[in-house]
Amino acid sequence: MSNAASMPVQPAAFLRTTLPLDLSVLPALDSGRYHSIWLPDHMVSFWPESIWTPEFTDLAITSPSPHRHLDGLAVAAAAAVLTQKTPLATSVVDTVRRHPSLLAQTALTIDHLAKGRFILGLGSGETENTVPYGFDFAKPVARFEESLKVIRLLWESEGPVDFDGKFYQLHHARLDTEPYNGRFPRIWIGASGPRMLDITGRYADGWWPAGAWTPEDYAAKLAVIRAAAERAGRDPMAIIPANIQTCLIGDDAELDEILNAPLVKAHVLQISSELLRARGFAHPLGETWNGYQDINPAVLPRARIVDMLGKVTPEMIMSIVPTGSPKKIAVIMKGFADAGLRVPKILDYGGMAGLKYAARSAQKVRETEDELLRLTGQIP
Repeated sequence: MSNAASMPVQPAAFLRTTLPLDLSVLPALDSGRYHSIWLPDHMVSFWPESIWTPEFTDLAITSPSPHRHLDGLAVAAAAAVLTQKTPLATSVVDTVRRHPSLLAQTALTIDHLAKGRFILGLGSGETENTVPYGFDFAKPVARFEESLKVIRLLWESEGPVDFDGKFYQLHHARLDTEPYNGRFPRIWIGASGPRMLDITGRYADGWWPAGAWTPEDYAAKLAVIRAAAERAGRDPMAIIPANIQTCLIGDDAELDEILNAPLVKAHVLQISSELLRARGFAHPLGETWNGYQDINPAVLPRARIVDMLGKVTPEMIMSIVPTGSPKKIAVIMKGFADAGLRVPKILDYGGMAGLKYAARSAQKVRETEDELLRLTGQIP
């Protein structure tokens, strides 16, 4: 693998894994512009269905629910045979809902379909995709690391293996499927906490932070990963630094409307009270709210969401989410590139403000990407 520090900055693309599924975009995503194509994997979305109604958003007119998710791994398999050049990555699959033996086999399967282009993107999971379905979400980080050990064991062992872990037990288990062209799929990890960053340094080929809100924070987390890799005897510079950067792209008039849209205000659900407090704001859901990890329909009835929306201010959102024109967002992203970021996905949440903004969102992202590539010397 090439040294990450010498890699050019190259954006990634998203392939939506919700209905209606549009695979017709794949030729454009496979054109060579993008480093990789990322596929989300959810059961439910971050937006509560209680405000996914025409009262709050005209997006509800065209889609009856925000939770029409398809299996990210199944869609990745389809995309694998419909593309030829660009790597495909799950962003991310959790290790709670799927047994590591199935993850190991599925990743090898998709990698054969993709002829060596598949990246198994993994994370430790979150409440909304696990607890409502009866999965045990206790000790997710310990479970995550044990899953990685099982995946590696099955990939790298010849013949049957045994494993006696806290979460998983294997007895004469085998996975004789050989890797495509002699190389196992790369593993990228979504991580932000100290233990997850340490695991990333020891196991991962690439990394997404689940919340690095400033270049300084990004650089600090990347330093933890590289130190862990070095302690493990791995090349710390071989781990590719990526990021999904949520932003709101628009001119001043557009942003006035975008920042007051209910679904944009609801982005505060993904932000912890600790982070908002550091920016000088009290979280509308209380001082113990932990962000996206706490999102659970069972504790977010409509009345609580509506009360929350009444307390969210534009300034609160702007203190966390980069906001402005494509040129302004690109300058902010250049700061992350200077901090080590090499594969950014610029995600315009302005599209959640309604149909007219959703229609223009992709073009705004492309303009921002082009400006970032100019700032980093990739486009003269």
